[in-house]
Amino acid sequence: MAEAHTASLAASIPEIARRRTLRVSRAVGFVGMSAALLAFFVAAGAPTPLLPLYEREWGFAPTLLTVAFGVYAFALIGALLVFGSLSDYVGRRPVLIGALALELVSMIVFLLSPSISWLIVGRVLQGLATGVASSTFGAAIVELAPESRKRLGAVMSSLATTAGLAIGALLAGLIALAIPTAAATAVWLALAVVMAAGTLLAVLIPETSTTRPGALGSLIPRVGVPPRVRRLFRMTAPTIVAAFLETALFLGLLPIILVSVFHVTTPIVGGAANFVMFTAGTLSAGVTGGIPARRLRLFGNLGIALGIALFLGALAVGALALVWICAAVAGLGMGMAFTGSIRGLVPEVEPHQRAELFSAIFVVAYLTFGGSAIVAGFVATAIGVGAMAVGFSVVIVVVALLGVGLGVGARGRG
Repeated sequence: MAEAHTASLAASIPEIARRRTLRVSRAVGFVGMSAALLAFFVAAGAPTPLLPLYEREWGFAPTLLTVAFGVYAFALIGALLVFGSLSDYVGRRPVLIGALALELVSMIVFLLSPSISWLIVGRVLQGLATGVASSTFGAAIVELAPESRKRLGAVMSSLATTAGLAIGALLAGLIALAIPTAAATAVWLALAVVMAAGTLLAVLIPETSTTRPGALGSLIPRVGVPPRVRRLFRMTAPTIVAAFLETALFLGLLPIILVSVFHVTTPIVGGAANFVMFTAGTLSAGVTGGIPARRLRLFGNLGIALGIALFLGALAVGALALVWICAAVAGLGMGMAFTGSIRGLVPEVEPHQRAELFSAIFVVAYLTFGGSAIVAGFVATAIGVGAMAVGFSVVIVVVALLGVGLGVGARGRG
């Protein structure tokens, strides 16, 4: 009898330990991880109004400013390709914890940076963390969402990028306006606290996936376009490129353009312009669900071309007011263009091919974003910021119109 009781007690110990493990509810995890993903992109948008302050304080060339933007994209691509599917093998929680901890380290590097070189190191770490987080957060948020709210989880994941960039640029600009001498310290300290809280919460959330063998094999980068959609991918690529060239223009180049061409030194102007652009993009992506993907790409390309044409007009006459109109129009176009690209490509492939396709889409997108910003910085040093801005804008309009032509041509052949 005693032996049976002892055996029963021993068998129940693991169950008791499991129940006593501190965990938050799935609902709390859903809200917390959604907020953490938003915070990642708030942090990504925050440097836009802050880097000009660093430039004035440290006196570095505009080339280094654009390098600081560009390296983020390349680090993000590398992390996304290597670690994008790791959570499918080791579980969501370990990858979420690692991504948030690395993002916390990058915030601390920003906070303590004594030079532009350390800012670039911080951007590399931030890009790596965001690349690891992008796919894992999306999966975890959908899995943590209540069964009746799975669609809400998908919406939260998709809108976090543009909404976070908009909020980050605006808040950092407002802080820079209020306390210009301590803006960077305030922004990075606040974000470090947020990331620390997110890391702690990630430790406490329930695991939503099971582990399986093959983790090391999953680290081998895989990028490809399934044969079924290769032609459609080629026709869609200019639309993706146009959308991310526009993103590079606003996030990476607008601060130096405002200073050199419009003689605007208040950081809030660049932050607010980005807020307008990304808010318009978020809204257009959210309210155009009933428009067919091909037509959405067409409207998006036209919006980008028109918006950037207005920006060329603003450069020609020095009218800052046109920049705001450009931000709204081009932002609407960007949101429709990228949403139409995703909606047109993804449903055409089998479920097991989607991760590979998404990798190809984001490689094109972030190579465009990072590479164009870095090249533009060197061009600005060689021929001047104004001439660079005109040339960059013309390239965007040409690529967007190419996307329009390919869309119209495809409709005619169809």
